[in-house]
Amino acid sequence: MAPTRYRKLPVEIDAIQFTRDTFRAAIRFVPIDQFSAAGEDHNGRLYLEIRTLEGTMRADEGDWIIRGVKGEHYPCKPDVFAATYEPASA
Repeated sequence: MAPTRYRKLPVEIDAIQFTRDTFRAAIRFVPIDQFSAAGEDHNGRLYLEIRTLEGTMRADEGDWIIRGVKGEHYPCKPDVFAATYEPASA
């Protein structure tokens, strides 16, 4: 059987880009029960660890933190975010 093509439904999500300027806001965006750790690694790069259904995932500086349709939070690399999402119209 050949694979069938699918398209993502147009679903709106909330997201914040994880940067030095948004560090505190990004931490507050992730619920305490999904938050694992945050800080700078030994190279001075910011990181944020989030508990997900797939295990703990690490967001690095510049990544996006997404709140999914069921309230789950997870990191997304900037290139994937740009290819997948656009600003929602008001």
